[in-house]
Amino acid sequence: MNALTIKDPADLLSFIGHTLGFWPKESLVCITLNENKVGATLRIDLPRQTGHELHYAKTVTSYLASDTNANSIVFALYTSSRPEPGQPKPHAATIAALTGTLAENGITIRDGIFVGEDTYSPYDEEPGQILAFPVSKTQYSQVNAEFIYRGSTIEPTSNIALPPPTHRAEHATAVENYMTTIHADFAHLAVQKAHDLWMSMLDSQDYPTDNDTTALIAYFQFPHIRDQLMADIPGIDEPPHHILFAQTQTPPQWSRIEWAQQLLLHAYTRSSPQHAAPILTTIGYINWWQGRGSKAHQYMQLALDTNPGYRFARLSDQMLGAGIIAGWNTNKDTAYKTHLDMP
Repeated sequence: MNALTIKDPADLLSFIGHTLGFWPKESLVCITLNENKVGATLRIDLPRQTGHELHYAKTVTSYLASDTNANSIVFALYTSSRPEPGQPKPHAATIAALTGTLAENGITIRDGIFVGEDTYSPYDEEPGQILAFPVSKTQYSQVNAEFIYRGSTIEPTSNIALPPPTHRAEHATAVENYMTTIHADFAHLAVQKAHDLWMSMLDSQDYPTDNDTTALIAYFQFPHIRDQLMADIPGIDEPPHHILFAQTQTPPQWSRIEWAQQLLLHAYTRSSPQHAAPILTTIGYINWWQGRGSKAHQYMQLALDTNPGYRFARLSDQMLGAGIIAGWNTNKDTAYKTHLDMP
């Protein structure tokens, strides 16, 4: 992917939308910068109550400071609250607290954008100055056009839309029969067979046959095999636990990860409810790797809807709730979609 340059607020808002995959609501979005290079992107819900601004600012700063290369940030504040003439912008106390906590960590705020329902404007306008631009202007930005050309879209909300599963009885029976075959193999042999099948899928440009898809679904039902298959996704030759927690020295192959997600969504369409949880949880985990915590949480919840006792989904969702960020997204060289510059 060739580098793009963010030249104006419309470009920045387009970048945020495509990076997150949706248009944020009642959110603060911060992007770390190292000189003119874009680093990590963080989206977090705005505080719902007053009096917690400092705690909120410290939490946001702890996330942003985990990008050790960051020396400044830009932010966009999305809210339906309307600014009153002559009054500070909504959530001014939050931004003031964030300015202070970031400064304590050697990080400055380069710029901020206030995004309402229909218009956007500089967060810190000069007194008596009104500079409001229609949000629709972002549709014509250079960055938006380039992302659309590359196949990216911005959804109106963060709600995910799964492809409809077939829920055919013969699919469930086929998976159960294959699981019986896996049980009959020695553990290390089953892992090797699963690894070989999955690697062939990841290296291919075509969707797998129905039989191979059935086998993949069956393999994901076994935790020790599932973990190996997840570690295979980024294409990194490092210890599996380093890969799963995105703590590798080698950057992941993001195009390979995106293809893995498409393969898993394809497998989901052939999964019965009793077999869907491992597939959905793995897709959620991929979204966590990509820095899309909101979508990752939704996938974990969908997995728990199909199987409330699925422990991996519950533990992964607890990890998300604790605010743990994938290590790859704290480094501009390994973070998802970092090929942009600021003027």
